[in-house]
Amino acid sequence: MSADEAWEDARNAALLTDLYELTMMQAYHREGLHDTAVFDLFFRKLPPHRSYLLAAGLESVLAYLEGLRFGDQALAYLDSLDRFTTGFLDYLADFRFTGEVRAVPEGTPVFANEPVVEVAAPLPQAQLVETFLLNQVHHQTLMASKGARVVDAAGDAAVVDFGARRMHGVDASLKAARAFHIAGAAATSNVLAGQVYGLPVSGTMAHSYIEAHADETAAFEAFAACYPETVLLVDTYDTLAGVRRVADLGRRLGKDFRVRAIRLDSGDLGELARRSRAILDEAGLQQVGIFASGSLDEYAIADLRAAGAPIDGYGVGTHMGVSEDAPYLDSAYKLVEYAGEPRMKLATDKVTLPGRKQVFREADAAGYYCGDVVAGAGEEHAGPPLLETVMRDGRRLPGAAPALADVRARAGRERDRLRPALRAVEAGGAPYPVRVSEDLDRTARELRRSLGG
Repeated sequence: MSADEAWEDARNAALLTDLYELTMMQAYHREGLHDTAVFDLFFRKLPPHRSYLLAAGLESVLAYLEGLRFGDQALAYLDSLDRFTTGFLDYLADFRFTGEVRAVPEGTPVFANEPVVEVAAPLPQAQLVETFLLNQVHHQTLMASKGARVVDAAGDAAVVDFGARRMHGVDASLKAARAFHIAGAAATSNVLAGQVYGLPVSGTMAHSYIEAHADETAAFEAFAACYPETVLLVDTYDTLAGVRRVADLGRRLGKDFRVRAIRLDSGDLGELARRSRAILDEAGLQQVGIFASGSLDEYAIADLRAAGAPIDGYGVGTHMGVSEDAPYLDSAYKLVEYAGEPRMKLATDKVTLPGRKQVFREADAAGYYCGDVVAGAGEEHAGPPLLETVMRDGRRLPGAAPALADVRARAGRERDRLRPALRAVEAGGAPYPVRVSEDLDRTARELRRSLGG
């Protein structure tokens, strides 16, 4: 397989699955188990220091399901494994996803043990898609949730995604940039993500540019001549001396000086920002902002803000790009109904709730969300239902894939309805209440007894 064919696309996405999904599919096919199965995708628990998660990844899921096919190369590869019968491979050759999907909209805060995506489809179809759906919803929700924390910590200051070079692969860097945008990031340094998703792109300069010139002053002059409204990196040698050189450049250029900001990338950012602000102000450059980067996360940014550091924007890379303090979510995709009958898992610490469900979200008099109810799909409770039908017969419904700007706006509105304690960097206080309805709890208890649990 050539390098270009190795990249995941519509030709080979069907193979982006675990082998046991395919071996189970063949067994289902052989046994004639093609009745409708319902699977829930959810998060069992929140990581430490997380009070909520921000749902993301649904757009990728729907695009994948609509285009899911086994091409000739995929079928030839499966045939070469000597695990699959000719009859089963013929079945895969005509494979299409024909099911229904219900999901919470992207940009919705979600909590532990709430269905985020529900898939209802013939059992082999619903089984096959498990790996891809978990991969995309897990990663993008993880990134959006981390990004939301960083954006909240930054307050009115802009956050720019700098993380592509240390993320776990190319797909991760693209999808993360989109998720960070949903969470409120102002821009990304990832140019391909800018093209693919229409994101604002932003960048300054590297230390290598400064080092390539005879001295720092020459580098600043040359770059500002090329990009008048640029951001100048001032810490290649001596940070405060670099700021003074920017101030001198401002004096020399006068009205032609249009540099927007300086960038601090190392050292005591709070102290350097304060001293840099004083130098710039003394030179009459109050309009020049201060942008900070360098191993930042929500904790460091919160500390800088609490100390009153005069920083106008943050470039956040590795710690946000890999969600360093919580690098994974306890995600699951579990069968909850087959052929119209509820199903559940009873394994220790991994018990699931049976049947199709709905989540209702209640608000208090002030408009803040105050609790969720996980109920059976046919129940009615106070508050709006969160799960919406977004795909039927394998096709997206109108409005199921809103514009990214609308998803971002929704995420902002929804997060504003969370109490401030839930959005704090240091999680504290009582967790957001999520309860199971009496009817659903009764169904679960009765099924558990019938299964000997």
